[in-house]
Amino acid sequence: MDPSHSFTSHSKVDEQAEQAFRRKARKRLIVIVVSAVVLVTIIICALVGTSVSADNKSNGKNPSSQTSEAQYIRAMCNATRYPDSCYSSMSSSLKASSNDTNPNPDPKTLFLLSLQVSLIELTKLSSLPQWIMSSNSFKNETSDSLVQSALHACEILFLDAIDQVNESMSSIQVGQGDKTVFLTSKINDIRTRLSTAITDQDTCIAGLQDTAKHLILTDGVRYAMTNSTEFTSNSLAIASNLVKILDDQLGIPIHRKLLTVDHDLDMGFPSWVNKSDRRLLQQENPEPNLTVAKDGSGAFKTIREAVDSIPKNSKSRFVIYVKEGIYVENVKIEKQQWNFMMYGDGMNKTIISGSLNNVDGVTTFLSGTLIAEGRGFIAKDMGFKNTAGPQKEQAVAVRSSSDQSIFHRCSFDAYQDTLYTHSNRQFYRECRIIGTIDFIFGNAAAIFQNCTIQPRQPMEKQNNTITAQSRTDPNQNTGISIQQCQMTPFDNLTVPTFLGRPWRDHATTVIMESYIGDFLDPLGWIPWEPETDPPNTTFYAEYQNFGPGSAIDKRAGWLGVLPNITSDEAAKFTVEPFIQGRQWLVQANVFFQDTL
Repeated sequence: MDPSHSFTSHSKVDEQAEQAFRRKARKRLIVIVVSAVVLVTIIICALVGTSVSADNKSNGKNPSSQTSEAQYIRAMCNATRYPDSCYSSMSSSLKASSNDTNPNPDPKTLFLLSLQVSLIELTKLSSLPQWIMSSNSFKNETSDSLVQSALHACEILFLDAIDQVNESMSSIQVGQGDKTVFLTSKINDIRTRLSTAITDQDTCIAGLQDTAKHLILTDGVRYAMTNSTEFTSNSLAIASNLVKILDDQLGIPIHRKLLTVDHDLDMGFPSWVNKSDRRLLQQENPEPNLTVAKDGSGAFKTIREAVDSIPKNSKSRFVIYVKEGIYVENVKIEKQQWNFMMYGDGMNKTIISGSLNNVDGVTTFLSGTLIAEGRGFIAKDMGFKNTAGPQKEQAVAVRSSSDQSIFHRCSFDAYQDTLYTHSNRQFYRECRIIGTIDFIFGNAAAIFQNCTIQPRQPMEKQNNTITAQSRTDPNQNTGISIQQCQMTPFDNLTVPTFLGRPWRDHATTVIMESYIGDFLDPLGWIPWEPETDPPNTTFYAEYQNFGPGSAIDKRAGWLGVLPNITSDEAAKFTVEPFIQGRQWLVQANVFFQDTL
């Protein structure tokens, strides 16, 4: 996250100077950046137009058909944050599509259209980072190693956003023939993917904002992303309100039996954890496919070498055992490396240690000692450290963008930005997280159970915040849920420490049934910037916590702070409703609490 938001005066950008600078640079900004996007747009529109014209029918339309289509599109778009852009983009797309003669486009067709227009805009963006890197117009900016790192991250993030939308398109229909059947689980999956696509785009901007002196470049990319962010948000809003739209506005009956959740599962695991994975997590020493040992007694001496041998797109679990030792390396689980499990001899015995950081030119998104992107990742009995130290600002121990990822009995040790719960659905059980500023942050749907969370002493003139959640859109199904955890100081902690601050306007964090030590400032929650009014759209909630720091009578008084929510409200942030845990945690064989 932006070092200007670290409770210190260094790297602060004067607000008035920044605004003046932006106004002065506006013409250059629009001409340079938009010219690249226009060029890509021409190419893509030509390709899309060619594809569409091959399928189009030449039949005309009568006025009543147009009215009916308009009503259907309006019904969909009224649920979005950007109804005008939703209506205009979907209407244009419908006219250009092979469905042009259909007087009553079905919900699946309309939803597909919303996804298609999102995909087109995201595809335009995918080549923008490379264009900026090769452009003489941005030669000064791209000589900065941090800018180079941030643009590389943007490239990765745009491609991931494209994949998320593509996967959403492929999963919106189940059933037989032309009959469209919507399942709750499918809708939840789509919401997760589209939430991630929005998070990806916001993360690109966040990385560029870390390079505070390059305001023209940051504003240029943000301007180029206007359509893609709005259209993706529109698709998410439609998915989030799909049942209501179908039932109330369009009068289409829903298969109610398919919109129920199977609760006939045991042990409270998220439902995406299958039986074989449960056995692996409960076994102390599961049989590995490969062993890593520094002394040469395994197949590999480094974890990175072993990870390079993992099969791609595997539907079966691949297990690596890492023997005791400190492995000084950076490890990345690639997006195509599915269902990978890595376990060690204990969080204090098998440790991966790195030191990448923001000050030395690595953007936060790429600084993790461990980066997990492949779906279904599991880590057990391991420790992850970033040893860069507090003076190096953002330095991540682990960044997880892995959907349905599990960390069991693991430790995360760093200072600022220790654990980056970036996106998708994540579960942490019996872990230890140590840090200073915003040391649990990101926009995943992340649940922490029976974990030990320990703020430590930061640098002088700094305060601590445990969480910094970054939900940007009210329809995202993301947030941080901390349940039955222990919050205690790591060392001689003397500075004011808070439960969290909102990194984005819809930040969502719930702390429930947890012990809070006396280190906590009674306010509990603070704004992102000192002496500013926080947005009323945050959701900072507490439920039945205990310990000397749990008293709520002096909590911050802004509207987004809810220090005493009901059991029904708290239950929404437990395993099944929040991360659909019974679909995947059960399969991983890790114990979890599925109720209050």
